[in-house]
Amino acid sequence: MSHVNAVGSIEIQNVVASTEVPVELDLERLSLDMDGTDYDPENFPGLVYRTRDPKSACLVFRSGKIVCTGADSVDDVSTAIKTLFDEFTDLGVPVPEDADITVQNIVSSADLGEALNLNALAIGLGLEAVEYEPEQFPGLVYRLDEPSVVVLMFGSGKIVITGAKRTADAEAALETVDEDVRELGLLG
Repeated sequence: MSHVNAVGSIEIQNVVASTEVPVELDLERLSLDMDGTDYDPENFPGLVYRTRDPKSACLVFRSGKIVCTGADSVDDVSTAIKTLFDEFTDLGVPVPEDADITVQNIVSSADLGEALNLNALAIGLGLEAVEYEPEQFPGLVYRLDEPSVVVLMFGSGKIVITGAKRTADAEAALETVDEDVRELGLLG
């Protein structure tokens, strides 16, 4: 059905997810009691907790809200948050039994395998769905409705997909873009 699989597939670059604990946190104390943290409230209001395996950063806020970023899969985000929660448990901080982890954004990339004429694409894809101002930014910004994501397309044929909530959305976006570009006769 799709030509994409022959070219290559989605490579997840970053997953951003959020969760929370049901208490207000003493970030100063946590920064002293936990290894791998940075806390500088004059520069950033949250405590940054870094995990090595998987590599990620959890931004922990006084309110109990937590944002995890930098992981390259949804499973890795869950593992990073579990690692943080294990640390919290060791320090007597209550954590939810079944944490509600919400994926906010999956950033991924792919390569269509051929150079793209962004001027022709801007016209062909329709000006209502596209922003292309090469003096401002070298890529074409293509907003998809289904799935609801933003695709950055570059003259090299490389694309970046952002705004996906599931890996399947990023894959569907890649297929849509590949089909749209081929239908316009602007690829292969």
